[in-house]
Order: sequence, then C-alpha cells, then structure tokens
Amino acid sequence: MKADDTAIVILSGGQDSATCAAIAKNRHDTVYAITFNYGQRHVVEMLAAQRVAEILQLDGWEPIDLGAVLKSSSPLVSDNPVEKYGSINELPGGVEPTFIPGRNPLFLTIAANRAAHHGAATMYTGLCQEDFGGYYDCRQEFVDAMSIAIAQAFIGQDQWLKIEAPLMDLTKAETVKLAASILNPDLFASVLGATHTCYDGVAGGCGQCHACRLRDRGFCEAGIDDPLWQLRTE
Repeated sequence: MKADDTAIVILSGGQDSATCAAIAKNRHDTVYAITFNYGQRHVVEMLAAQRVAEILQLDGWEPIDLGAVLKSSSPLVSDNPVEKYGSINELPGGVEPTFIPGRNPLFLTIAANRAAHHGAATMYTGLCQEDFGGYYDCRQEFVDAMSIAIAQAFIGQDQWLKIEAPLMDLTKAETVKLAASILNPDLFASVLGATHTCYDGVAGGCGQCHACRLRDRGFCEAGIDDPLWQLRTE
C-alpha cells in the first residue's frame, strides 16, 4: 500500500536512480524527481532522466542547473579521458578516477531544500556501497551523517527528512532483479532502456568503462537482457 505522502527522488538518468524512482512511485502517492546539471560532460544524462520521469509518470521533474560548480580531475567534469577496461576483472581497487569530491553532499543538500518546498518527508538516492568504486560518499555512514546534518540545518532537530538508499547493500544483479520485480516486463524494458550509464556518453554504452562493465555484469548475473544492448549493436 502506498504511503499518503510525498517523496523526492534524485534522478541522474542511470539504472540505479531509475530503480529508486520506480520504488518511490510504488510506495508514495506523489513523487517528484530532480536532476542536476553540474557541468558534466554528457548532457545525455539529463535527457535520460527526463525520459525516465515521463515513462514512470512522476508528478514532476525539475532540472536544476548548478553550472560548472564542481572542480575535479574526474573525466566527468574535465577533459581527461575515461578509463577503459578489457574485462570486469581489470577494474582497479581504490578510488575510481571518476570520483568528484563533494558531489553527493551538494546534491543531497539541494534535494533537501526541494523536499522542504514540496512538503516531502522522504528522499530517495541511488547510492550503493556494494559497487561504490571507492566513492566515499556512497556509503551508509555518509547517508546517516547527512541525515543528521540536514535535519539540524533545516529544523534544528535530528528527525525530519528520511533519506532512503534502498540499493545500498545490493549488488548490481540484485538491483536489476528488484527493478524487474517492481515493473511489468514492458515498463521494465521502457524504463531501463531509457537510462544512461556510460561514463563516455555513448548511447547504449561503450561497454568498456567502469560503469558499463558493472552494468553488464549485473544484467548477466541477473539472467535478464539489458534493453540497452540492442542500441550498442545497432
């Protein structure tokens, strides 16, 4: 049964945030999505997020233009090349070169502002610590700390906005299966087919960057065809 309340979803346009949007849609009567333009290299992320919001028939989608506010050597916001890997076994340990310091704290803070504006008590983010690639701000400890900090900053108490990270302890395969369990087959194909994962901005995915390798492994281990594979082979 849906809760009689409003939720905010941080929708990046990727498979994880799209799955979170589907979860929120299943749980809440009213769901708004926000997507950040922070100077990332590929505008296709914004278009993917808008399309996912339309397919899921969310109650609103707001693109938030932050400009080139985040500075980093990450290839997502610089001219540095995206690392490519010959197989999933070549993925390095430690912090991925794509890590952008301060990105998720900024996103959650602004999302909390929109939650307060819309009267939402729940906010969804697709952060996942199983495949976090060394991202320090994709851990449960970070989410818990931000929950306290945001509540203190907004109302001076430790309780107000619940930050839901439903994929936090899931593998990519488990996330794929979860999305398939929530969405009917046609909607699953439409939603996941509209998402964008590739760090190199390639429609359907380059198949070799960190994000593509993890996505491919997830769908393969789940035993479910990725709707984006057809785009890659066209």
